Amino acid sequence: MHTKMRNVAGISQTKAQKSSDMFAKCRYMDEITGGRGVVFATGTPVSNSMVELYTMMRYLQYNMLEQGYQDSTGKTRSLKHFDNWAATFGEQVTAVELKPEGTGFRLKTRFARFYNLPELMNLWKEAADIQTADMLKLPVPEAEYITIQTEPSEAQKKMVEGLAERAEKIRREKIDPSLDNMLKITSDGRKLALDQRIMNPLLPDDPGSKVNACVENVFQIWQESTPSKGTQLIFSDLSTPKGRADQKKETEKETEGPDDGKEPETGEETVMEASVYEDIRKKLIAKGIPAEEIAFIHDANTENQKAELFAKVRSGQVRVLLGSTQKMGAGTNVQTKLIASHDLDCPWRPADLEQRAGRIVRRGNENSHVKIFRYVTKGTFDAYTWGLVESKQKFIGQIMTSKSPARSIEDVDATALSYAEVKMLATGDQRIKEKMDLDIQVTKLKMLKSNHTAQQYEMQDKVRGYYPNKIKETELLIDCLKADLPLLEAHPVKEDAFNMEVMGTVYTDRKEAGQAIVAACRLMDDPDRDVELGSYRGFPMKLSFDGTKFKVTMKQHLTHTAELSSDVVGNITRINNALEKIPQSLKNHQENLERLHTELESAKEEAERPFPQEEELAEKSARLAELNTVLDNEEKGRGSGKETPEEEPRREESETPERAAGKPSILKSLKEYERPTPVISGREKSQEREVI
Repeated sequence: MHTKMRNVAGISQTKAQKSSDMFAKCRYMDEITGGRGVVFATGTPVSNSMVELYTMMRYLQYNMLEQGYQDSTGKTRSLKHFDNWAATFGEQVTAVELKPEGTGFRLKTRFARFYNLPELMNLWKEAADIQTADMLKLPVPEAEYITIQTEPSEAQKKMVEGLAERAEKIRREKIDPSLDNMLKITSDGRKLALDQRIMNPLLPDDPGSKVNACVENVFQIWQESTPSKGTQLIFSDLSTPKGRADQKKETEKETEGPDDGKEPETGEETVMEASVYEDIRKKLIAKGIPAEEIAFIHDANTENQKAELFAKVRSGQVRVLLGSTQKMGAGTNVQTKLIASHDLDCPWRPADLEQRAGRIVRRGNENSHVKIFRYVTKGTFDAYTWGLVESKQKFIGQIMTSKSPARSIEDVDATALSYAEVKMLATGDQRIKEKMDLDIQVTKLKMLKSNHTAQQYEMQDKVRGYYPNKIKETELLIDCLKADLPLLEAHPVKEDAFNMEVMGTVYTDRKEAGQAIVAACRLMDDPDRDVELGSYRGFPMKLSFDGTKFKVTMKQHLTHTAELSSDVVGNITRINNALEKIPQSLKNHQENLERLHTELESAKEEAERPFPQEEELAEKSARLAELNTVLDNEEKGRGSGKETPEEEPRREESETPERAAGKPSILKSLKEYERPTPVISGREKSQEREVI
């Protein structure tokens, strides 16, 4: 895909051979079938970003993109190139945001806002038959979503604080990204939220972990559904069996996704990479579930093995199947006896959640009511990742619906936590994140107010100078045209009564008059001095030369000009046309005068219009000032006046190196926090302008 957009988040510049191969095959099939040879069937055509919709349209609607559409002027505009498509349906949004490493703020451009969605969906529906659950009303089971929240262990709390310290170190010391970066911290945070032993194999098994909560739920449902041989799925994209100690061959190692595609670095970690899968199996067996009723999707390496495993799950021989979204998502048809599904972790893409749920909420399930469990460890990265996927799903849901889409939507694109979010998770104090968000929002609002003020000054200038001058100028032109119009009407053009005076001779033949004008041009000896040429229809004519072309000007109250050429008869037509434009020109100037008066009134209203977000700016500025004061006072021990003098020495002692195991310093992080520099756009018009 060729595009001029560079360094724009939301637009991938990389290419894949399988995608290029698919595009080539689609184009070939279109050529030999007339655009009717390719059919796509998927539940998630847009899995992560709206930009993917352009890719799908290239596969299925290339000819339509090439033909484009007609704009309001009647001009055909092709949508074949991505930049044209993006300009029609999207917008690059530049916003102030916290740097990933936390070293202040930057202006980041994202392809994140989409417009003209009804028109886009009309084009898309020429090839797409969107059938949603509310339209089909298929006989699928009713799903009950249950969120299980578990408390973090003390070790997990400290390790989350350690992640915050790593983020702070990246922010302060500008660590080499190859050594540590926010994406690595986010990945480690997701692993930590799943099981603390993945990060440190020496840590004990936490009885209150979400893995143990999952085991309890699986066993309980297994007992309750034994008469019907109910089956269950457990999804985890992290800690997959690819590192199992009993796997001897390299060829049996599998890649699960972007977060676990690398081999563990140490021997202990290699063993623990499989701890979650193996741990669940061992605990379920210990509770009484037969080993032959528990299986890993990773044990089926071929299509035949998968088919055999799926048949066992459908029949109830295997009642607990563990796997990742990639291996146990699309194409897994085991829904016959499924009674529950368990999401141990949260994937990055909404499409992955859709695929997980699609395994159990599926036609052919014998159960009328099923349960989907989602496990969240409080105070870890779980809350953020679930929230992010929910935000992504919102905009995808707006277009992949049977209802009319909104006129515009906001896209979401993020794969790593910011420093503020890590800090908030580590301290448990959401005010830190609120304070940083408010800093960005207040800065944006002040920029908007600055732009509003600049526009007001511009409107005031136009009210005082531009519009009055233009109105006076237009009125003068109208008066002159009104004075010339009666003279023109008094000398109408007659086919059989042509009359033009050229150089003192009156001509009644157009060709002879044209030849006389050409002769006058050739006799002109001083190009800088106009020549009295004669008269036509009551208007005196002058001949002039501007260095490139000869011109005839006719003036009574207003000058009317005609350019000459070597065509003798054509010159007469041009001179006549210059005068015939007087009535239309008068009408145009009268309409322009009305428009100027309307714009003048609008400019007066605009000049007096207050900043529409003034109240929001005042409210958020007050809240920001309040947060700054409260957080600063709390750290200094002056909070709300409740601290006693006896408590101060203990506070001083807590600030020694021994506090390393405690929470990071809120005051320290806020002091080192760099406020964004406001960008004042527009031209300054006076010293009274607001200073930010």
